[in-house]
Amino acid sequence: MTAFVLATVLGILFAAGTFLLLRRDVLRIVWGVTVLSQAANVYLMTMGGIVEPSADGVPVLAGHGEHVPQTTDPLVQALVLTAIVISFAMTAFALVLTYRVYQEHSTLDTTTLEGEP
Repeated sequence: MTAFVLATVLGILFAAGTFLLLRRDVLRIVWGVTVLSQAANVYLMTMGGIVEPSADGVPVLAGHGEHVPQTTDPLVQALVLTAIVISFAMTAFALVLTYRVYQEHSTLDTTTLEGEP
């Protein structure tokens, strides 16, 4: 059941990102790329899965009691956290560039921008 819900959410996120990416407005294209990158992050976290504690225990929680809960892989969490930070910086940069395009051309429509010299 959980896998079905996660697959559905991922499908919706990828579909929404693709839909926004195919629009004519530059701002929607930027948000489409952002949604796609966050969907990829959710996908990576989902594929990281929940790890059953081994005999040695989860390294982070070893020695903290007898019952060690199920956890996700910390390596995947670190990679996704790094990707989120980089994605945030790139989104901010893309939004600044979008604002600059709007200042120069007074439009964000890609078909109008295409015909300008």
